[in-house]
Amino acid sequence: MLRFFAVFLITAFISWMLFRVKFSPTLFLSHFSTSSRTVPAIIMASPRTVNKTIYSVEQPEGKGARVRRSIGGRQLATLDPFLLLDHFKVKPPAGFPDHPHRGFETVTYMLDGSFTHEDFKRHKGTIHAGDLQWMTAGRGVLHCEMPGPEGGEGLQLWVNLAKKNKMVDAAYQELLKKDIPVVKKDGVTAVVIAGECLGVHAAVRTLTPTLYLDITLDPGSHLTQPVPTGWNVFGYVWSGKAMFGPLEKQTEGPEHNTVTFDKEGDSVRMENISGSPARIILIGGQPLNEPIARHGPFVMNTQEEINQAFHDYSEGVNGFEHAGEWKSDHVRKLEKFDD
Repeated sequence: MLRFFAVFLITAFISWMLFRVKFSPTLFLSHFSTSSRTVPAIIMASPRTVNKTIYSVEQPEGKGARVRRSIGGRQLATLDPFLLLDHFKVKPPAGFPDHPHRGFETVTYMLDGSFTHEDFKRHKGTIHAGDLQWMTAGRGVLHCEMPGPEGGEGLQLWVNLAKKNKMVDAAYQELLKKDIPVVKKDGVTAVVIAGECLGVHAAVRTLTPTLYLDITLDPGSHLTQPVPTGWNVFGYVWSGKAMFGPLEKQTEGPEHNTVTFDKEGDSVRMENISGSPARIILIGGQPLNEPIARHGPFVMNTQEEINQAFHDYSEGVNGFEHAGEWKSDHVRKLEKFDD
């Protein structure tokens, strides 16, 4: 009789709690605690639905380089705050000789080989597979990017800057592979370049709030990655293939395809149902919702600011001091060879 009465009380209590929180598992569990800690609430993820997949066609760029452009092309000109994503594969003598930038950030992530960077303020360095360079062009940078002898393969992302940050001083964050956090769980390996994944935070600092993950899914594994409300997010399938979206409405993302998502939902779900690993670059960011004026290497808010950027660069002022006097080692060697 006592056992029956105890079961009755427990059932009645649970029914009352469910009524009180309107049958919300998250709120329901948040009421329970032990003597040592509160029981974590269950978060019911709502994965975003895929709205577009775009195949990134290889095209020429720079001096003899070849790139697959996922953002910045005709099918997807921009995805605020992102202006461009190139998957480049370059061998000497091809590359990206001396050129300027203003008004945004470039993020270069090496997948294979090496790339040497040099700028007009005497900053020079080489990044190898797994290394990262996060360059804030700000008010002005003139630089050169060339592959090592073995060539180089990687990704370059352009992240727009808000009007308040477009004229900050140029700056660099360069991280070696060993300094970039990596997390592994249940067949998922994530390199956390920016933002957070599976409880691990990135080391890089961003002026525009950004998520940047290099995710490898083993066969049969899946990941549901939280994404802040209102952010734009996309995935680039570097190798293999994966399924994206909620279980009831999945879309396949084949190799070299860009996958974009609706804004409704608090996460992105990806799953590998194939027999080989899939590698996905997942990128998200907070939209700036500002006008974009763009011409070549300059990205500002108005055409007048673009005109000013060309003036400053040609005159060597306002961030481009001594730009007219500088040539990279690469260009100097070419000139010496021509002589």
